Amino acid sequence: MIQRVTVENYALIRHLDITLGSGLNIITGETGAGKSILLGALGLILGNRADSAALADNVSNCVVEAEFDLSGYGLEGFFAEQELEYDSPCVVRRVITPAGKSRAYVNDLPVQLTTLKELGLRLVDIHSQHRSLLVASEEFRREVVDNFSSSHAVLSRYAEAYAHLQSAERQLAKTREEAERNSADEEWVRYQWEQLTSLALREGELTELEQRQSELANSEEIGERIGGALDALGAEERGVLAMLKASEQSMRHLARVWSGGEEVAERLHSVQVELKDIEATLSEALDRVDSDPTALAAVDDRLAAIYSLLRKHKVESVEELLAIQAEYGRRMELITDLDGVIARLEQEVVEARKVAQNVADELTALRQRGAEELSSGVTEMLGRLGMNGARFICRVTPDTLRESGADIIEFVFSSSPTGTLQPIEKIASGGEISRVMLCLKAIAARCAKLPTIIFDEIDTGVSGRVADEMGEVITELSTSMQVLNITHLPQVASKGNDHFVVYKEVTTIGAESCIRRLTTEERVEEIAKMLSGATVTDAAREQARQLLG
Repeated sequence: MIQRVTVENYALIRHLDITLGSGLNIITGETGAGKSILLGALGLILGNRADSAALADNVSNCVVEAEFDLSGYGLEGFFAEQELEYDSPCVVRRVITPAGKSRAYVNDLPVQLTTLKELGLRLVDIHSQHRSLLVASEEFRREVVDNFSSSHAVLSRYAEAYAHLQSAERQLAKTREEAERNSADEEWVRYQWEQLTSLALREGELTELEQRQSELANSEEIGERIGGALDALGAEERGVLAMLKASEQSMRHLARVWSGGEEVAERLHSVQVELKDIEATLSEALDRVDSDPTALAAVDDRLAAIYSLLRKHKVESVEELLAIQAEYGRRMELITDLDGVIARLEQEVVEARKVAQNVADELTALRQRGAEELSSGVTEMLGRLGMNGARFICRVTPDTLRESGADIIEFVFSSSPTGTLQPIEKIASGGEISRVMLCLKAIAARCAKLPTIIFDEIDTGVSGRVADEMGEVITELSTSMQVLNITHLPQVASKGNDHFVVYKEVTTIGAESCIRRLTTEERVEEIAKMLSGATVTDAAREQARQLLG
């Protein structure tokens, strides 16, 4: 929940610092005082976009900061996934510079705006007047039903199955298009494939051939130098090995009178062992020295053929040529076995569609059960809100597979028991839609653990007993989550645990929006003003006290 909000240099707000309660926070004020500006500032810390036009002056930064209590809301996983430090309270800060640059921070760590928006969706739900139009959005209706149906695990499985189906369909379409091109280019494809396969290329061959070419081209020098080294090692009297052998024997003889003689003799012996091993290696190498001009010509010819293909296909390795060869092989298979390839891909599509349809059916069943409970819950609550006999039905109708499932979800409504059910956005009044939205929010709160919900004049278009009942519903909602409610209705305002008033002050530098928490007596005066208008009467004050209980 939101514990504290501070705002600097945003629109008409020069400075604001408020501490909110955990229950129902009421916000009132005259039209134009700046209540919508406060919502705009809150929107910034929830990831909404902004520019320098939102600044109160064009010299200082706009800074909006909010402190959230996250305990008990299970957000540790989200913070770990985003590589953010989890802490409660969590401090979210947004800075807008006069140049329009935006920076966002979570617990003093810089974050992208998308991350801030994702976090905001988990912290606060803002319901403003225009959001009542969301009932016309199928995405909104689907989200309501899925949240109420607890179908997210099945929805995740469906998304995976549908993605696999789309991939299979794309591969089939791509293959059919490619088959048409290959048919026209059959002779050219066949030539490329045969040219590559005729060389019988193998991985690592180019390095081996280049090394072999170097050995063959320089065989005379290699033979002479290896032979010279062998002569130096193995000459019978003056060779290195003979001299080392004599030195070893001399040291062993000397060991009778010098304590270091035996150690030196052993070391000389070790050197001889190593040199004999080198001698054997050089002898084997000399045996392999090949000065055959025919072999060199064969290597040169093969290298020339490989280099030619490398240049032709604009690659640098035999491995890349083998990949190109495999691609031409696949295209040749399409040419020679087109019907078989297409049939296999079509079968993959059929199987993928079957899997997706099975999961979609499971999702539909969950949604239909949830929709039935949602319909009865909203209809019952509408009765409390002065709409006895009104009917609200959430229809879930299976249709074709698409990204979000196979269902068309409709909210249909009739204000009377015998009226024709029609899409709610087409026939319901603004006040009726507001009441439906409140019911949806209240019922959804039973299964969705959201820390805070903000209502911006959701009670527009109602009055009297209905307004009082809406206040009761909002009060009930505030027992399980923090609620901020902007209202013009005294019946609703009187229900709050905490009451704030937004007002405008005119100073030497211009108009300024301010907000403050009301005392008990100030609440009486504010609600009396809402009841009677600018001139507050004693009767209005008495009625306000009665509303406040």
